[in-house]
Amino acid sequence: MATGAEVLIVGAGPAGIATAIAASQKGLRVTVADARRPPIDKACGEGLLPEGVSALRQLGIWLDSSNAYPIAGMRFSDETSSACGRITRGAAFGLRRSVLHGLLARRACELGVSFRWGTRVSEINSDSARLDGLRFPFHWLVGADGQKSIVRKWSGLGPRRVRSARFGFCCHFAVTPWSEFVEVYWGERCQIYVTPTGPDEVCLAVLSSDPQMRVGRALGEFPAAAKRLGGARRITDEIGSATVLDYPRSVARRNIALVGDASFTVDGITGQGLSLSFQQALSLGEALASENLGAYQLAHRQFIKEPARMARLLLLLDRQAWLRRKALRLFAANPKLFGRMISSHANCPKPAPIRASEMFDLGWQVLRA
Repeated sequence: MATGAEVLIVGAGPAGIATAIAASQKGLRVTVADARRPPIDKACGEGLLPEGVSALRQLGIWLDSSNAYPIAGMRFSDETSSACGRITRGAAFGLRRSVLHGLLARRACELGVSFRWGTRVSEINSDSARLDGLRFPFHWLVGADGQKSIVRKWSGLGPRRVRSARFGFCCHFAVTPWSEFVEVYWGERCQIYVTPTGPDEVCLAVLSSDPQMRVGRALGEFPAAAKRLGGARRITDEIGSATVLDYPRSVARRNIALVGDASFTVDGITGQGLSLSFQQALSLGEALASENLGAYQLAHRQFIKEPARMARLLLLLDRQAWLRRKALRLFAANPKLFGRMISSHANCPKPAPIRASEMFDLGWQVLRA
């Protein structure tokens, strides 16, 4: 199709707006519709790994200490052990989800993206949809409308295969960050993530298979984190959402594509959700401009391989306390090994992958720890 054809994106979260930016940069005219109105927030650990930071730069958004908080790496701790690994290539940042959404929306507006806030999408067919009851024609349709995507349901690209389902809750505390790392505290079927999001605040996120778990209750199980917070004031309301590891049958068909959580959801335990969305958005923008959604489908499969593998590994540690304790003891005793694991997980450009023989040796060391 000729440059300037119209793309309708359903969903104005980070994935939808990033896709709008990527398509606009290729010369396509884009409309984004969402029933919500900004500012749009969501429960999130609020850390952005180097791949995500690099993708944002390609979208024309630069993060630095003026709009985000630099993160040096990750630290894993349980009741007996602690191990930290630095991010040695690229840059990582913590910033509020609402701040990131504002940066994306402003960039999209600069490029001429049209937003239809507070707009209901209905009666989707192959070349048009109803926006608040009025027919809206499109050439391409993108579903960026999350885990319960109406675009995915209408197009038949689901149902998805859910591998794991848990719950996440987060809020912010007014306290000077005590670490340059994202601090991950491991307990019985529960983790707390503490991410610096500014010079005088941190985001505290809880992930658990228990739907009744909340931040206050979780802090009671992690005295080390509670002590660090001291009497810090909570400065945002607690919000929550489901966090799952799941797969769709396909992410593209005819003139329809899925992106972000509508296309694949990785458990929040990996911290890779936003980075994945931005990589997908860049690839989808290119595919829309070249009229080749098959290329996006292939790229998407590659994007999700490592995050899915990491999610399965970390969820195994969540379910098997004895294995987690052994692994953290090993990592604490071998910081270079843990650093390489963090590097493989987070760095951009990616280092050489860990070979199968090394993974086998690692597993053997964990069992002996």
